[in-house]
Amino acid sequence: MEPRLSVCVLLVLCVTGSVTGGKILVWYTEASHWINMKPVLETLVDRGHQVTVLVHSSSLFMNSSEPSRFQYEPFNVSLSVEAIEKFVEDFLNFFMYEMEHLNYIQIYIRFIEIIKKNMQTTLTLLDGVVKSETIMKKLKEGNYDLLLADPIYPGSELTADILGIPLIFSLRFSIAHHWERKCGQMPAPPSFVPAAMSKLTDKMNFSERVFNVLFYALQDIVVEQFMWKEVDKYYSEIKGTPTSGCELVGKADIWLMRTYWDFDFPRPFLPNFKFVGGIHNRPAKSLPKDMEEFVQSSGEDGIVIFSLGSMVKNVTTEKANIIASALAQIPQKVLWRYKGKKPETLGSNTKLYDWIPQNDLLGHPKTRAFITHGGANGVFEAIYHGVPMVGIPTFADQPDNMAHIKAKGAAAVVSLNFMTAEDLRDAINTVINDKS
Repeated sequence: MEPRLSVCVLLVLCVTGSVTGGKILVWYTEASHWINMKPVLETLVDRGHQVTVLVHSSSLFMNSSEPSRFQYEPFNVSLSVEAIEKFVEDFLNFFMYEMEHLNYIQIYIRFIEIIKKNMQTTLTLLDGVVKSETIMKKLKEGNYDLLLADPIYPGSELTADILGIPLIFSLRFSIAHHWERKCGQMPAPPSFVPAAMSKLTDKMNFSERVFNVLFYALQDIVVEQFMWKEVDKYYSEIKGTPTSGCELVGKADIWLMRTYWDFDFPRPFLPNFKFVGGIHNRPAKSLPKDMEEFVQSSGEDGIVIFSLGSMVKNVTTEKANIIASALAQIPQKVLWRYKGKKPETLGSNTKLYDWIPQNDLLGHPKTRAFITHGGANGVFEAIYHGVPMVGIPTFADQPDNMAHIKAKGAAAVVSLNFMTAEDLRDAINTVINDKS
């Protein structure tokens, strides 16, 4: 994956137009998006660039006081940490435990409610930048050469426009590729390009193609009505003239798409769309001594790694016991990242950790399988290290990611809400023992 990182840096260098290093402003983000962004920023610093990262006062994952090789520009927001945590909790609960029990109409009613709440939250965060005279004065005086952003939080395109500097996006995808298609003009023929989050592959029968067409159309309506209308109103207020958020997004100079052909399906794309999936991947490092001893104790059977990502630290007691029971039935040792109450069915082969060095474990020669929620970061790390996966997708891009990996023959998928201990056990055994 190192060549892809070089491509990213080269693209940024081309935009800055400076051999002595540029001044790069980075938009705020959260969770796995921030985890993915940090290695890119560290590489930019290595290449002699000055990197400044915007971070708001209620961020859950970004910490401006931690030691860092790049600078932070903190700004205050009117939302509390508790309010954001409550929104995230409700968001996760819907996708993890409610959605699979609802019909399509009920899902869309709840989904629209979540979009409205999300827009209210993200625009309130944006107030802390574009409505702050102090912050905007600092940004204008900073003489930045470009703005790098993951556009899951709106406002980077507005700020880049106000500052008059180039904009580079780093993006996994938007729902039904809406931003890419409608704003960035990237083609996505529904006859063979499955809509993002549809859980379809490029091998669609007639009914699936019809569903794909309808999925694209419905998502476009939802995004236009419940996102862009609010964004356009907000941007127009800030600029004092009618402003289209989608048009500003479309002005991005480069789209760094966090996917790649070993993961995605054939599709047309434009010259300013660069596929850089796995850009964060790195060779494995040595494990902590106690962890290495546990791994070595697995003998020839090896180990299984289990993590549901940066946002999901635990599950319900019932689900935890189902999972623990399944893990107790396999011969491998298991390292499970889990912060909940110790399951009653936990086997002697399974060890719980608050945190695990996921990439280093995936690169260990004794690793046999990776049980994952299907987040893009972990999926690409597993691909990089050649580890088969068992997916337990929970929300956002995860079901789509696992549908892709299953179609590629590198994963089995089970449902968090409906799986039994036997389902999970059999899925693990299949990906380890079935080499086809």
